[in-house]
Amino acid sequence: MKRKKETERKAWELTDEIWEAAQQFIPETKREEGKTYQRNPGGGRKPLPPRKVLEGIFFVFRTGIQWKAVPKEYGAASSIHDYFSKWAQEGLFVRLWEKGLLSNDELRGTGWEWNSADGCMVKAPLPQGSAGKAAGGGKKGDGTQPRSRTTRITSKYSRQQSQHS
Repeated sequence: MKRKKETERKAWELTDEIWEAAQQFIPETKREEGKTYQRNPGGGRKPLPPRKVLEGIFFVFRTGIQWKAVPKEYGAASSIHDYFSKWAQEGLFVRLWEKGLLSNDELRGTGWEWNSADGCMVKAPLPQGSAGKAAGGGKKGDGTQPRSRTTRITSKYSRQQSQHS
């Protein structure tokens, strides 16, 4: 398969060099021992090419689209997500991350004291009572409109102060 020139490559497309490094970590597809299958070995759908699957997964990571919106060129969206789930459970992405860190450290040296995590990558949990009437509100006290956080905190603080007086 002829690969595109480096300048035409998209951020989620794997170079041959990266694919060679990543390929060793891709888990083999095996039939589970003791499980009864409806089809004989070799029957059913053929597995998707692992390189295309990995590019499809990186496409989702890079663009942030929903799994069901993965372009058909990478395979069925549900299949790409199934591969992602299975590979993540088997530790593929952790191993790829470790390999990337070690490669970068060998080439450029990693400034370990400057590492940080981006909090935007983690979904923030909803505060307790954020839905329904338990959230404490309504139209200015009539129970139909939620009050602002500042109002709730101020009201709570005022009640505490009046109890201690």
